[in-house]
Amino acid sequence: MRTLITDIAFLMTGDAIRQELKDAYVVVDDNIITAIGTGAPVLDTPADRTISGARMLMMPGFVNTHHHLYQTLFRNVPQVEHAKLFNWLAFLYEHWKYIDEEAVYTSAQVGICEMLKTGVTTTSDHLYLYPYGNNAIIDAEIRAARDIGVRFHPTRGSMSLSKKDGGLPPDSVVQTDEEILVESERVIHQYHDRGRYPMTRIALAPCSPFSVTTDLMKQTAALAEREDVLIHTHLAETQDEEEFCLQIFGFRPVDYMEEVGWLTPRSWFAHIVWASDADIRKLSEHECGMAHCPASNMRLGSGIAPVAVMKQTNMRIGIGVDGSSSNDTNSFIGEVRLATLLQRVKYGADALTSREALAMASMGGARVLRMDSDIGSIEVGKAADLIMWDLDTLEFAGGLHDPFTAPVMCDAKQVSFNMVNGRVLIENGQFTNIDVRALVARQNTIAANLMAR
Repeated sequence: MRTLITDIAFLMTGDAIRQELKDAYVVVDDNIITAIGTGAPVLDTPADRTISGARMLMMPGFVNTHHHLYQTLFRNVPQVEHAKLFNWLAFLYEHWKYIDEEAVYTSAQVGICEMLKTGVTTTSDHLYLYPYGNNAIIDAEIRAARDIGVRFHPTRGSMSLSKKDGGLPPDSVVQTDEEILVESERVIHQYHDRGRYPMTRIALAPCSPFSVTTDLMKQTAALAEREDVLIHTHLAETQDEEEFCLQIFGFRPVDYMEEVGWLTPRSWFAHIVWASDADIRKLSEHECGMAHCPASNMRLGSGIAPVAVMKQTNMRIGIGVDGSSSNDTNSFIGEVRLATLLQRVKYGADALTSREALAMASMGGARVLRMDSDIGSIEVGKAADLIMWDLDTLEFAGGLHDPFTAPVMCDAKQVSFNMVNGRVLIENGQFTNIDVRALVARQNTIAANLMAR
């Protein structure tokens, strides 16, 4: 099927030279971008469908590099509104341990829909707890993503240290190292797509240095090397974590990652708030990736990640909304705006421009997930992952002096159009394939039941 999107008022390509076009068009054949230009398109064969981009700003779809989708069930929980990370975790684990396949399926769809609405076309997820050994919940999450149509890069997460072993989680949500490794292989072999334009890829993701054994960290890195998949974990999120790592391992967090073989181009880490200059040099030397999660870091009082410094290095930097119970929303464009503003609090007004933040949100995220040959920019030969903003909405009024940065600087609320892999999922601001009201009702019922336990 050939789709022509024409009369696009403004087109931010996100390509290597960051071209910004006016009066543009894009041709999509099935799921691939086959032509881009300005003015009136000249087609060798007519389009099966023509979509107007008049008064629209088109961008490459955003790539979310860190999330915990099940946490959309635990937003705005008053008991942890003012808690720091470790206390926040200790309280919520006692409710998280009751999630099941229905809860994971529904909560994943809620989080994905909210991200689609705010510009995401590809998302990762870090699902690291499997209550009472229920390994099928990751299958439910993948099914939820496929049913909606988002490009998905979930991680088979893990925890193997419970309270009795000196960790934080209850016994009911941890597994043995052996079971984790067996299940990791199973999920890779069942779901990981090694082809072009993959809709599902798998990474391996022990939860954090304080929730798994050292041996599991090493064996996970070795398994990822054998299977040629990426690895992911939380790192250097809080000062408490640094103190824990020094006390238990005798290393600061980044040095510990080096000790267990995790400083590698196949790794990416969430947060990296508390990083020294030496840490940043090590991460850069190994071309490690980072998911910057400003809302979560602000919400939990964790600190300000030194992105203004890291962006000058060889690190791969993307943006993540993080779990919805440490953010309370899944607004990705909101995260891009916060990323822009938060760096300026510490490093000055020119620390991070809105265009730099948008590049991190698209091509930056694609590089983090090692998918930049297929997604992250609007170029011929890449997957048709496209978003458009209606510039005639209230928040943009008077803000079109630079339309390309308006979604960030003017605090955009939602896209008008979202296409993933050539399939239109949002048009005229409405989902094309999901009953949002029914989804919200299911989610609220499940959330209330879980918090009542």
